[in-house]
Amino acid sequence: MHDTDSLAGSLMFLSGGGEAGALMRSQDWSESPLGHPRTWPQALRTLVGLMLNSGFPMFVAWGEELGFLYNDPYRDILGDKHPRAMGRRFHDIWAEIWDDIGPLIDRALHGEATYADRLLLVMNRHGYDEPTWFTFSYSPVRDEHGAIRGMHCACVEVTEQVLAEKYRDEENERFRALFEQAPGIMAVLRGPDHVFELTNQSYLQLIGHRQIVGRAARDALPEVTGQGFFELLDRVYTTGEPFVGHALPLRVQLEPGGPLVERFVDFVYQPIRDAGGAVSGIFVEGSDVTLRKQVEDELRAANRQKDQFLAMLAHELRNPLAPIMTAAQLLKVGRLDARSVANASEIIARQAAHMTDLVNDLLDVSRVTRGLVTLEKEELDLNVIVSAAVEQVRPLVDARRHSLTLQLSGRSAHVVGDRTRLVQVISNILNNAAKYTAPGGRLTLSVTVDEQRVLVAVRDNGVGIAPDILPYIFDLFTQAERTPDRSQGGLGIGLALVKSLVALHGGTVHASSDGIGEGSEFCICLPRLAAPGGMDDEATPSAGLQAPGALRVMVVDDNVDAAQMLAALLEVQGHAVSVEYDGKGALERVRREHHEVLLLDIGLPDLDGYELARRLRGQPESADATLVALTGYGQSQDRKEAEQAGFDHYLVKPADMDQVNEVLAAAAKAHGR
Repeated sequence: MHDTDSLAGSLMFLSGGGEAGALMRSQDWSESPLGHPRTWPQALRTLVGLMLNSGFPMFVAWGEELGFLYNDPYRDILGDKHPRAMGRRFHDIWAEIWDDIGPLIDRALHGEATYADRLLLVMNRHGYDEPTWFTFSYSPVRDEHGAIRGMHCACVEVTEQVLAEKYRDEENERFRALFEQAPGIMAVLRGPDHVFELTNQSYLQLIGHRQIVGRAARDALPEVTGQGFFELLDRVYTTGEPFVGHALPLRVQLEPGGPLVERFVDFVYQPIRDAGGAVSGIFVEGSDVTLRKQVEDELRAANRQKDQFLAMLAHELRNPLAPIMTAAQLLKVGRLDARSVANASEIIARQAAHMTDLVNDLLDVSRVTRGLVTLEKEELDLNVIVSAAVEQVRPLVDARRHSLTLQLSGRSAHVVGDRTRLVQVISNILNNAAKYTAPGGRLTLSVTVDEQRVLVAVRDNGVGIAPDILPYIFDLFTQAERTPDRSQGGLGIGLALVKSLVALHGGTVHASSDGIGEGSEFCICLPRLAAPGGMDDEATPSAGLQAPGALRVMVVDDNVDAAQMLAALLEVQGHAVSVEYDGKGALERVRREHHEVLLLDIGLPDLDGYELARRLRGQPESADATLVALTGYGQSQDRKEAEQAGFDHYLVKPADMDQVNEVLAAAAKAHGR
C-alpha cells in the first residue's frame, strides 16, 4: 500500500491535463526513449505539469532522441498522428517537415531561442500532404544542473488566416487587374483636396499618361481649372450627392507644354463613405465618348445636309415648274397670237430641259458613286477638251457679262480619257465659276503641263468659299449655308460628280479660296500622256389700259422665263403688269410708279425677298401695297420668316393660278376695286 501511494504521488505532475494527461498516466512507456514518467527528472516533470494545464498548443522534446510530449490543444495539429505520437521520437513524428524545422531545433538545443512567423510547412497528418502555416517559438530546456536536455515549443496554427488573407489578396489583385484593365475611365480620390489614390490605364490615356497618384486633383491637372470639374468634385464631397455628366467637354494636355486637346466624357462622381457615414472620397467612373460624339455630330450634320438638300431639290424643281405651268395655262386660254404661242412653247421646252438636266445629274452621280459608269477612253488633247467645255458654258458667261481669259498650254496636253466625261467635268467647274461670280466678273481658265501631269485651273473673283465649307466642297450634297438666294440653282452634286469622274481618270481635283468674297480656284490634275508623232434685263411688257377691277401689279423674279410668263398671264386677265428682275430695280420703280400688288420671288441676286419686303413696307409709295411671296421654298420656317418680313400672302412655286386669282381678288377688294 505504501509503495502504491508512493507511485501515485510520484505521478502527481500528470494529474489533470485532459486526454493527454490520462494518456500519459495509462500509456505503456516501454517503447519510448523517455522511459516511465516516474523516472523523468524534475525539470521535465515541472515543464510537463505546466504544459498539461495550459490552454495554448505546446509540446516538449526531451533527451538525446527527443522524446515527444504534448498537451490537449496540440492534438488538432497532430491530426491522425495522435495518439501514436505520444512519447515517440520527434523526428519519427514529423519526418516530412524535418528539413524545415531541423535547423531551428538545432539552434534551440544549442541554447538559442528561435521564433518563426507564418512558416509554411507541408504536413501529412490526414493521409495526404497539405500546406500549413504556423507561428511558433523553440526554447531550450535545461535540467536541474543547467545542462540543455531538450526543447519546448509554444505554437499556433495560422493556416486559415493565411489562406483567408491569400484569398483576399488574390481577390484584391483580381479586382485591381479588372480596375486597371477596365475599358472605362476609373479613379479613386480621397479627402477634400481630391488626392488621387488609384487610377486605371483608360483614365491615364484620357489625361496623357502623367504621374498623378498621390497628388491633389488641382495640382495634377492644372489645365482643367476653370472648366467646372473641380467645382463639381467639391460639391459632391460637400453634399454627398452623386453627379452624372453626359458628353461634357474636357480640355487636357496630352503632352507637357502641349496644346489643349478637347475630349468628351460621360462620367459619374460617386461619393465614398467611411464607417461613420461621412464622405471620405469620390469614385470616378465613366468613358471617353469623343468618338461617339463625333459620329453623332456627323450624323446630325448629315441629317441637316439631307434636309437642306431636299429643300433645295424641291426649290430647284419648283422653279422650272412655275413658268411651265404658267405657259401651259396661257396656251389653255387660247387668246395668244402665233408669236406668243411659240414663245410659251419655247419656255416650256427650255424649262423642261432644265428639269431633265437636274434629274440626269441625280442619276449620273448615283451611277458614278456606285461604280456603274464605264469610261470610253482614248488619247485626247486637253486643250481641245477645254475649248469644247468653254463652248458649252459660253452662253452663260456672255449672259452674265463675264470676261473669260483662256490660257492654253503651248505644249501638248495629251491624256487618256473619256471625251464626253472630261468636257462634263471642266464645263461643270466653269459653269460654277460663272454662276457664283457677280455679273461683270473675271474668269480665267488655264492649262499647264509638266513632265508627268496636265493641270486645268479655273479661277474667278466671285463669292468665294467659307473656310468651314472648303474641306467638304466635293462631298455629295455639300453647298454653302442655305440662303434664300438660290437664283444660281444646283443640287450640290456637281462637284461630287467632278471628283468621282476625275478619280476614274486617275487624277485629283482640289479647291482653294481666301474666304467669302475673295473668289476661288479649282484645279484638276490628270496624268499626262506623252504626245504621239445676252438677254435684255430691261425688257418689260408694256402696260395696257386697266380693265374694271384690274390692278397694277409688279412681278419681281430673277428667273426671266418665270417672270415673263406670269406677267403675260396676268395681262391676259386685264391687269397692268410691270416686271423687274432684282430687288434694287423693284425699289426704284416703285418710287416712280404706283403698284397695288407686288409678287416677289424670295431668291433674288441682290436683296433677298424678305429684305425687299421690309424696305417696301418702309417707304410711303408701297407701304400699303399687297405683298405676295412667290417662292420655291415651302417650309414652315420660311413662311414664318415671310410673315415677319411683312408679306400678306405666301405662295409656293409653281403656284396655281386659282390661288393667284384669289389673292388678287382679295387685293382688289382691299384697294376698293
